[in-house]
Amino acid sequence: MVQALTRLVECCSRPAQLRTENDPEFISTKLSEWCEQRDITLHWIQLGKPTPNAYIERSNGAFRRELLYAYLFRSLAQVCQLVDKWRHDYNTQRPHQTLNFRPHSI
Repeated sequence: MVQALTRLVECCSRPAQLRTENDPEFISTKLSEWCEQRDITLHWIQLGKPTPNAYIERSNGAFRRELLYAYLFRSLAQVCQLVDKWRHDYNTQRPHQTLNFRPHSI
């Protein structure tokens, strides 16, 4: 987990925070130390409260359908470039149901 995150941060931007489930790979000391060294706030979804995860799962599904399954990537740099573009469009241009089908930017 830490190795994959390190490669992503090197190629893409560093997130301010990570929100994860309580699975063993997400509650490890290594991940906590890795986040602390990079000034990344680590949040865990409260046990028995899956509701916050529903929004993440919906976003992850759109990410997989619209980006990961749609492209044949040639390099990690290309992945990072397309991920940054997709994330920007998703957060600023895409209509969201919870906002009466308006994008966040309005």
